[in-house]
Amino acid sequence: MSIATLNDIFFAILERNLERVMLYRENGKWLPISAREFGHNVIRTAHALHAFGIKPGDRVGLLSENRPEWSTADIATLLLKAVTVPLYTTLTPEQTAFALADSECRAIFVSSDQNLHKVLSILPQTRIEKIIVMDSLEFTGDLAPFAAKCVSMRQITQDGPTTLGAEIESRARSTAPDDLATIVYTSGTTGTSKGAMLTHGNIASNIQCSLLGFDMRPGLVSISFLPLCHITARHVDFAMFYYGVTLAYCPFFQDLPQVLQEVRPSIFVAVPRVYEKIYAQAGLKAQGFPKRAIFSWALSVGREHKQEILVGKTPGSAMWKLANRLVFERIREAMGGQVGTFVSGGAPLGRELAEWYANVGIRIHEGYGLTETSPVIALNTPSSHRIGTVGKVMPNLEVRIAEDGEILVRGPSVFKGYWNRPEETKAAFENGWFKTGDIGNIDANGYLSVTDRKKELIKTSGGKFIAPQPIENSLKLNPLVGVAALLGDRRKFASVIISPNFALLEQWARDNKIPFATRAELVGEQKVQDLYAEIVEGVNQKLARFEKLKRVILVPDEFTIENGALTPSLKLRRRVVEERYRKQIDDLYAEAEAATVPNM
Repeated sequence: MSIATLNDIFFAILERNLERVMLYRENGKWLPISAREFGHNVIRTAHALHAFGIKPGDRVGLLSENRPEWSTADIATLLLKAVTVPLYTTLTPEQTAFALADSECRAIFVSSDQNLHKVLSILPQTRIEKIIVMDSLEFTGDLAPFAAKCVSMRQITQDGPTTLGAEIESRARSTAPDDLATIVYTSGTTGTSKGAMLTHGNIASNIQCSLLGFDMRPGLVSISFLPLCHITARHVDFAMFYYGVTLAYCPFFQDLPQVLQEVRPSIFVAVPRVYEKIYAQAGLKAQGFPKRAIFSWALSVGREHKQEILVGKTPGSAMWKLANRLVFERIREAMGGQVGTFVSGGAPLGRELAEWYANVGIRIHEGYGLTETSPVIALNTPSSHRIGTVGKVMPNLEVRIAEDGEILVRGPSVFKGYWNRPEETKAAFENGWFKTGDIGNIDANGYLSVTDRKKELIKTSGGKFIAPQPIENSLKLNPLVGVAALLGDRRKFASVIISPNFALLEQWARDNKIPFATRAELVGEQKVQDLYAEIVEGVNQKLARFEKLKRVILVPDEFTIENGALTPSLKLRRRVVEERYRKQIDDLYAEAEAATVPNM
């Protein structure tokens, strides 16, 4: 099936006419939405937006968790040739106001009472004329003054026409690949959030290439749990629609373990942080003898058969079958037990973590991309897979490596530019090539490797460059490490801040009879300090001399989206962490400097 625009995917859904396009959970039961029902919901929503006066090119906001209404609102907007502006629900009111004002949204879909109140609190700072609410709410009390501006999405999808009508169908069918489809605001790890302009053709051309070689077909199930305002998740959902795979919506990340058991998906697409948590949980469950001994034995067996897993084979030896029954099956069971395809994207997975999964019989297809590239640039596939790389470049793209190691890309899925930022758009390109800001290389067989973010490279005062992400990933391979953030830019040596995996650390402390009342007391205990120093030293053994971590700051805080240490896509905000712990960092380096000054 060839597609030129995202609207083509909607018409393909109607033509395929499957009984289970989506699944959603209500009152403890999973309920299906057929192509016919989904089509009616989209068409009625499109008619409502048209009645509100939404014209081609108008921007429509989307502030919601993952749910069927999200995709309904998205596609209805696109059918009108309008532009969707998805927003993370974790954004502060100020950040939300910025994106809505910057994009000049005229209408917005919100999921809940909480998100409605967030929008109402910033309404004077925006140009919002209409608010469509997904949940059923009573517009009384403090909501009464806004009743005329708000409308229930459930109401507009229950009644109305079930055909597009001449004008809306004309808009939908005449949408061109170069028409703007969405403005996606980057999560801003290194600077102010910018709105990346992606066209219908940008995303559609990428969807047609991204999953070539994978077994994607009707009857399979994928869970939609990564925030749909992130282009990776949105791309995946559109791709599932494209291939006829059923989408099961999981609105809240904390519900994912339960949803995995109930839905038992056949496809699992996640960011590295999710794979890290599953890995840490496996380590937690393997604590204590004889579990630890059995777990270690199984991993040793897995390592002997790793190459078979990486080429897509199931080992046949008696030892592997026993290890699989005792250990590996239980790890896969945590992800539903039926997953045949595992994909990782959004950030570097880390070779060591990928190897651990291969050791337990799971081949993860790691990929790479950016919001600005719609997003997939490269991806390992079942037939072309090389661990430690992000795979081969998409057939619709060209990639080259600049003299300074930066990855440059061009092709039909590269974005139009940044909304209202012509200077930043100009700076993002070099002779027609988009500058990714990532450092990498391509081997003789065409596999792309990504080393780190160019702006995140640490340059010591001695002039040595350190790529922090591979070292941080090695540290996180230890289940006791939650998040690690390397330090050392313009300093004499590298250090690290570690936010522990507190669930595991607290259990370790109890097992070792270490008393503590608070997390601050826990991380201040000398035995705990020694434990993490030992973990860091283990990683140091594999590093060059100039990369070695000389000091460790152990903090009593978790790094989360809510406290700003992680982006909504679960990437580390290094600058935020450095600023938050500025005093501890300065004190650490001052003490180290004083220790090297000879007595006079």
